[in-house]
Amino acid sequence: MAGVQRRTVLAALGGTVAVGGTTGAQAPTATAAHPTTETTAQASTGPAARGAAGPSRRAGAARRTRPVDDRIDALLARMTVEEKLGQLQQLSWAFATGPGNPDNKKVENAARAGRLGSVLNMFGAEESNRLQRIAVEESRLGIPLLFGLDVIHGCLTTFPVPLAQAASFDPAVAERDGEVSAQEARSNGVHWTFSPMMDVTHEPRWGRIAESCGEDPYLTARFAAAKVRGYQGEDLSAPDRVAACAKHFAAYGGAEGGRDYNTVDVSESRLRNLYLPPFRAALDAGAATVMAAFNTVSGVPAHGNGHLLTEILKEEWEFDGVVVSDWNGVQELIAHGFAADPADAARLALDAGLDLEMVSTTLADHGKQLLKECRIPQERLDDAVTRVLLLKSALGLFDRPYVKEAAAVAAPTKQTRAAARAAAARSMVLLKNDKGTLPLDKAAASIAVVGPFADSADLLGTWTFPLAQEKFRSGKVLDAVREAAGGAEVTYARGVDPAGEDTSGIGEAVAAAEAAEVTIVVVGEPPAISGEAAVRSELGLPGGQEKLIEAIAETGRPFVVVLVNGRPLTIGDWLDEAPAVLEAWHPGIEAGHAIADVLFGTVGPGGKLPVSFPRSVGQLPVHYNHESTGRPYAADNKYTSKYLDLPPGPQFPFGHGLGYTTFAVGGPRLSTTRIDADALHRGDTVEVAVAVRNTGKRTGDEVVQLYVHDLAASIAQPVRRLRGFRRVTLEPGESRTVRFRLGAEDLGFWTNDPKGELRVEPGPIDVYAGNTSTTKAKATLTIG
Repeated sequence: MAGVQRRTVLAALGGTVAVGGTTGAQAPTATAAHPTTETTAQASTGPAARGAAGPSRRAGAARRTRPVDDRIDALLARMTVEEKLGQLQQLSWAFATGPGNPDNKKVENAARAGRLGSVLNMFGAEESNRLQRIAVEESRLGIPLLFGLDVIHGCLTTFPVPLAQAASFDPAVAERDGEVSAQEARSNGVHWTFSPMMDVTHEPRWGRIAESCGEDPYLTARFAAAKVRGYQGEDLSAPDRVAACAKHFAAYGGAEGGRDYNTVDVSESRLRNLYLPPFRAALDAGAATVMAAFNTVSGVPAHGNGHLLTEILKEEWEFDGVVVSDWNGVQELIAHGFAADPADAARLALDAGLDLEMVSTTLADHGKQLLKECRIPQERLDDAVTRVLLLKSALGLFDRPYVKEAAAVAAPTKQTRAAARAAAARSMVLLKNDKGTLPLDKAAASIAVVGPFADSADLLGTWTFPLAQEKFRSGKVLDAVREAAGGAEVTYARGVDPAGEDTSGIGEAVAAAEAAEVTIVVVGEPPAISGEAAVRSELGLPGGQEKLIEAIAETGRPFVVVLVNGRPLTIGDWLDEAPAVLEAWHPGIEAGHAIADVLFGTVGPGGKLPVSFPRSVGQLPVHYNHESTGRPYAADNKYTSKYLDLPPGPQFPFGHGLGYTTFAVGGPRLSTTRIDADALHRGDTVEVAVAVRNTGKRTGDEVVQLYVHDLAASIAQPVRRLRGFRRVTLEPGESRTVRFRLGAEDLGFWTNDPKGELRVEPGPIDVYAGNTSTTKAKATLTIG
């Protein structure tokens, strides 16, 4: 299969760059133009030579063949060392996303002196233009500033958290979020977003799982590519597009104990098979920048990890964009015990392949002396500066440094709210629905809405833009139910405190439930306890919320539970008593309306879990793509891999999700049952056809899922690997055949070779198809 051409920063300028190292066929990504086929990946990368130890070992990554932008070459020739180092510095403005309160005067002075390349946390057309004029009109060379901002799941219009979006199993949801976010942000002077986050994780205690797409690399890769396309479009210089940032490179989701910023110890094969595929997909989609991770990777902090930042990213993958640090990440090389002092941290980070330093100032403070002492090479410095300037050029900043203040988007529109509402409803997962409890009858005479989040406008989720939190809060479930229920009498009781132990309101909630035909119980997590630096050691509902559910269950009246949360939860004994459970996540600005849409059947639920829900914290990690071990679980044998006090597997597995209708998903049908490994490496593929039929009485969505398992390999393989999915909408009785293609990367695996080797080995591979990761229907493909 022919490799696809990445849309890179240089491609946007009409130039090319050749970096040391060789690369074979690239991994194609699925696009909206081919919705019926899961495209397959063939990636065979050649060696990326390790340089000798010493200050210039990464200098080879700077060797380029142009043409590039002649203006950049001319500008580079005129720059002083201080001005070059300034281009590698990013400082924070106004509000901070990390510790400390930046001095805005320092930012202005650095911009005026031409010793500042980028600013984060700048928002607003008037304010950004004011600071930009200082850089463009008052500095010696007039180089424009690059403004970055954490636009994670919406800017002014807040979409569901990324974990929720992944539950849609529809990458178009992420792409639409990116489009809306880019337009709102760019009109307000933002050029660059620190998103998407594509850290695959098996750790729900980790608060940043809310920013992720869950536990699977294939699903994450598809959503990462879609989000990049949404942000960047076809032309970075367009007034409604921003540069994307693939973060955090790499393996941040593997942090020990789920504790933020913590250690990651990982083999090369695990790194390449689990953590790196989404980054490669994002780069293939054209991601302009990459952010280094806070964590160590097998003992080496990512900010100083030349194997990651240069050997893999810049040489093997030929990434020609900008590598930026995370907040204060270079300075923190000292706390890691990796760097001796700030000057050493600057040297190690630049040498490893970092191009732009966020917040800490080690390069700006010590770079000139390091250069004088030949501890950093001129070639590496110039390469980093060139990358930053090329990004600015691709964004059109040299030609149009200012934004039109009259065109700045000031608030969500009817259209963007509609997009956020549709995305939220499409992302919800029906976990349980006994006896058709849902959808609710709009003709009900009385409905009780209870729980600490029923009347809450704080359902936007983690990493929400502060202006949105202040002015554009989420719609309330209570208000939306009253609107959707027509003439029904709707009563409300808070019941319990969402985090504390105050349960004094349970009696009022019980009285409301007893007087109503049906009760909606809205419980979950406050957004403040998910996201960065929000790690939990327990995953149950906080406070007395489980007691509230149990009290409502004791009334014997019909009820449904709506969960609003940013991570998988351990669902207690109340699950057995609840007739229906809807996972709504943190749904964003249109939370109330979207939840009501699903509860009353205006929108049928079709989402699937992008991450397993554990039975208890003690069971972690529990994920579908685990290895079997030498003694896999057996119910009748104590001496197998299991817990004595828990059933096997998670409470709800990856890929689980119900609907308001039923579906029959057929077994996989292969175009051939045997294929040669060499043919796969040449680009041949195997087609898999899966029939799906709506066997119920309502129109509904089903997600057909394709998994593979290599039965015998030189490196033990996961029991299942997702290699395709397709969400389809079918009328009652309607059938459709969904087709997938499996290629070398789907049927092979990356070895422990640090230079990168994709291996396809002879032998049988089971191919599974169904509507969950636990499906049993399979066919066997033999690789010869």
